[in-house]
Amino acid sequence: MPVVRVRYYGRWFAGALILLVLAAMVRSAVTNPRFQWQVVWDYLFDASILSGLYNTLWLTVVAMFIGVTLGTVVAVMRSSKNPVLSQSAAAYAWAFRGTPLLVQLIFWYNIAALYPVIEIGIPFGPTFASLDANTYITVYVAAALGLGLNEAAYMSEIVRSGLNAVHPGQREAAEALGMSSRRILVRIILPQAMRVIIPPTGNQLIGMLKTTSVVSVIALQELLYSAQLIYSTTFQTIPLLIVASLWYLLITTVLSIGQHYLERHFGRSDLASTRSTAIDEESDDDDHK
Repeated sequence: MPVVRVRYYGRWFAGALILLVLAAMVRSAVTNPRFQWQVVWDYLFDASILSGLYNTLWLTVVAMFIGVTLGTVVAVMRSSKNPVLSQSAAAYAWAFRGTPLLVQLIFWYNIAALYPVIEIGIPFGPTFASLDANTYITVYVAAALGLGLNEAAYMSEIVRSGLNAVHPGQREAAEALGMSSRRILVRIILPQAMRVIIPPTGNQLIGMLKTTSVVSVIALQELLYSAQLIYSTTFQTIPLLIVASLWYLLITTVLSIGQHYLERHFGRSDLASTRSTAIDEESDDDDHK
């Protein structure tokens, strides 16, 4: 009997409707003079915009480094059998996830009002160094601490979910071989957990790139704040917002491509397993024939 392909009229209609909407949006963006594309091109590589872009990039890198490093430590502590370690890690996540990031940024920026002098030493013991908070907690340090410590609370949950996704038998087998707890974590558990950790971490990185815009509340000149400073004097609000959006889109695209290749790298074992299963099924079919 002749094979008749199923016709999906709903899909065709939805696709045509989306194409019409996209065409209307493109036509509006091209023909509407209020977009002021010439102003967008003039300011796209402006020195002030590039300076703000640089601050956005380094702040994203520093905050994610603090977040991933400290978040991993907190996740390991949370999984510890020591109740002091596990409860302390849980309290950290509770405190930093339970308060708004904006509040935390303003708090770190005004930490000198609470601790004018930061002392480094042994609790209830000798002090090794004393630092003036007004001197060392600058707007850059406050922004990095606010974003990084907040991110660590969320990353701890991501890492913990990745650690819990690894089958307990993996740890038991490694312990049977006489491996130490640290070696088991580094060589056995974490590499397998990365398949679960990488996708949400990539989302957190992209989110952090855009979240850096909130540091404008403490007057740090990142990308969006740089655009705001310009349009506050030129009154060309829409073109400058488009400039900031284009840079955010470009960097987000680059990060998404990097995330794709990183996921593929850590998912090689799954791909190899799928290919092996397909080969075994083909060989079983040949045997039956």
